[in-house]
Amino acid sequence: MTNELTKLIQASEMLKAIAHPIRLAIVQLLENDKRMSVTAIHETLNIEQAVASHHLSILKNKGVLSVDREGKHCFYFLKHQRLAEIVVCVNKCQE
Repeated sequence: MTNELTKLIQASEMLKAIAHPIRLAIVQLLENDKRMSVTAIHETLNIEQAVASHHLSILKNKGVLSVDREGKHCFYFLKHQRLAEIVVCVNKCQE
């Protein structure tokens, strides 16, 4: 498999991971280099903590998010800030 094809497959996996309303909302929350804990995310989106954790895990496993541990707390952030532009682009397409 060529390097270019590998990159396209990875990009496809990231896009599939983002393609869910809650995960889109998480990406939007974390734009502009924001870092948030699971608690802050679930409270902001008004969803259960288990639901937030599930979606954060998917985004992290597909390379969309990274996590920093600070003591007992985990702070999630976009691995590539450009991913937030996808949400902006999709929103503009609906205007």
